[in-house]
Amino acid sequence: MPELRGELLQSEPLSRHTTWRVGGPARRLYRPVDIDDLVEFLRHLDPLEPLFWLGLGSNLLVPDSGFPGTVIQTLGGLSQLNRQGPTGLYAQAGATCAKVARFAARHNLVGVEFLAGIPGTLGGALAMNAGAWGGETWTQVRQIRSIDRTGEIRVRRPTDFQIGYREVRGAPGEWFLDAEMELQPGDGAAGMERIRALLDQRARTQPTGAPSCGSVFRNPPGDHAARLIESVGLKGCRIGGAQVSEKHANFIINTGQAKAQDITDLVQHVQQQVAHHTGIQLHPEFKSIEDC
Repeated sequence: MPELRGELLQSEPLSRHTTWRVGGPARRLYRPVDIDDLVEFLRHLDPLEPLFWLGLGSNLLVPDSGFPGTVIQTLGGLSQLNRQGPTGLYAQAGATCAKVARFAARHNLVGVEFLAGIPGTLGGALAMNAGAWGGETWTQVRQIRSIDRTGEIRVRRPTDFQIGYREVRGAPGEWFLDAEMELQPGDGAAGMERIRALLDQRARTQPTGAPSCGSVFRNPPGDHAARLIESVGLKGCRIGGAQVSEKHANFIINTGQAKAQDITDLVQHVQQQVAHHTGIQLHPEFKSIEDC
């Protein structure tokens, strides 16, 4: 490796970097200071090294065994936000969704207020087409740049991907680096008020004070995962330190000492019970690092 400008951590516990607060160590974790630093790091990375990209660590389950490779954390260093012309917004993958929403409102741009309710980074929101309160990330995207493990950067447009409900497919072996978004001119003060209202609603209805990944299951067509889970009496159900939230049944919280295996077991138990009683199969919305 050349002299690095970012921070390289060895045997770093990923429980420190995930919102569920579970997971074993990564062999290495690298925090680039900017895109040029990231490119240089990737160009010198062993091509056989297992590689995983991490933002805020929401919507992610890391096993207790950890990750036997290198994790690149975009949060912090890759968080630049700029306005582009009258209605454009440029955001890097490590910018939190909440900051993107507030930045847009401060510049009298509207259309991404819903991002304030997504506890993650823009990179994660792009990867899963995150949405809330009727909005979805890719509706606003004009183009993105991706990067592969050799450090090569490509420009791609939404037509290069298959974009669906909480799912984005295409460009395998590439990771989202940044995005240009096309918004609408509007009343920034009204946008900030809508953001505050959405955050107040989130605080009233979701267990925001407890470690969780966000919503655990996708909503099945025409129904809500939370309603189904509650209908079979699973609110408050607990395995080890993992518990179905009493406040919102589509959240599994870490009560303090949960292991990743407790969460996995509880997810499977909820799926089995809902399928047995309703015939509906719930599909996880979160990602497992083992599957990426």
